[in-house]
Amino acid sequence: MCNSSVALGRLAIADLGCASGPNSLFLVSEVIKAAHKLSNEMGHESTDQFQIFLNDLPGNDFNNIFSSIQGFKEKTRKEMGSCPDSEPLIFITGVPGSFYERLFQTDSLHFIHSSYSVHWRSEVPRGLEENKGNIYMAKSSPQCVLEAYHKQFQTDFSSFLEHRAQELVTGGRMVLTFLGRRSAEPFAKECCYIWELMSMALNQMASEGLIDQEKLDSFNLPLFTPSAMEVEVEVQKQGSFAIEHLELWDMSWNAYEGDGGYNVSRCMKALFEPIIAHQFNLSREIIDEIFRRYGLLLSEWMAKERAVLVSLTVSLTKWR
Repeated sequence: MCNSSVALGRLAIADLGCASGPNSLFLVSEVIKAAHKLSNEMGHESTDQFQIFLNDLPGNDFNNIFSSIQGFKEKTRKEMGSCPDSEPLIFITGVPGSFYERLFQTDSLHFIHSSYSVHWRSEVPRGLEENKGNIYMAKSSPQCVLEAYHKQFQTDFSSFLEHRAQELVTGGRMVLTFLGRRSAEPFAKECCYIWELMSMALNQMASEGLIDQEKLDSFNLPLFTPSAMEVEVEVQKQGSFAIEHLELWDMSWNAYEGDGGYNVSRCMKALFEPIIAHQFNLSREIIDEIFRRYGLLLSEWMAKERAVLVSLTVSLTKWR
């Protein structure tokens, strides 16, 4: 947290890729409470003004977030134990747009957060024509496909860092969590096999004539799961940030009890159904069948392997 800003009693916070679900305001609440606690520990008057910027792509349901703002403010103030005459002022603004572009004024932010968004690329990499049979990087992907994905990551992440460096004040902090990998191999199972199983389900459907083979051959995910070293290299190249902490940690594919394959396929359906529907123009019945088969493949895999996704969390301070 930017101590000077806390001391001044004002804090501008941006949450990038906020989505519109029930947890969209959770992080904001935690940051506000942390700033309140920090100002007390520093012996300053409590931070009394918070400007919150919620960013996502223009198609995000910002109205759903806005409808819950009043309840969020009341809950946060209650948890902070604020007296009516000393309640913090909380201003919340929606900012539609891509975080691979400039979003905010120069030196206007003190803290930036993003959770499970920065692994998405600004676009599908070019030059993936030889990746037929796959929808992401896989062991069978040719080297040119791996290089295209890595190049797209370099382009996007360097732009992301450059824009945030202009928007953060000196001493401002940024915490990012996204999908990553431990392995030096970009197609390692820890980061790619969950997508390979989706490829298998789609290829089964195409072989039976249930989805269009040509559309499948041209379908690739705009994604990249970097290693810690790849992140460090881009941060060092950009030059405005110091890495305070970088951690890799495992997250089970199945966060619930019961049939793991079914649970994971349901989560993936919520995420990918719009993408698949747009690419293939399918009926509800065909989409349901894709994810039914995907669930069976997931269950088979999870019964014999330790199924985890690797997450990467990095904390950065703007030093110049």
